[in-house]
Amino acid sequence: MYFHAGQDFILNTREVIGIFDLDTAGASRRTQDFFRAAEAGGAVVDLCGPGTVPRSFVLTDFPGQTLYLSPLSGRALARRSREAL
Repeated sequence: MYFHAGQDFILNTREVIGIFDLDTAGASRRTQDFFRAAEAGGAVVDLCGPGTVPRSFVLTDFPGQTLYLSPLSGRALARRSREAL
């Protein structure tokens, strides 16, 4: 099944590894290191649009490990992914 992740972008629930809130997960040094490595590898997709601050991110395993920054809260994305099942 699929769910809306922001900016008219849809993700497959089978490809989602995890949904994380940037307020809590973003403060971790490991998360920041992971973000830097993902950006360097071109694996970050920004779904926020200009002037919008990301509130959460979704880690998927297709294609490869891809990190999607979303303007929606982690709670909203998790609810959408559950409802899609």
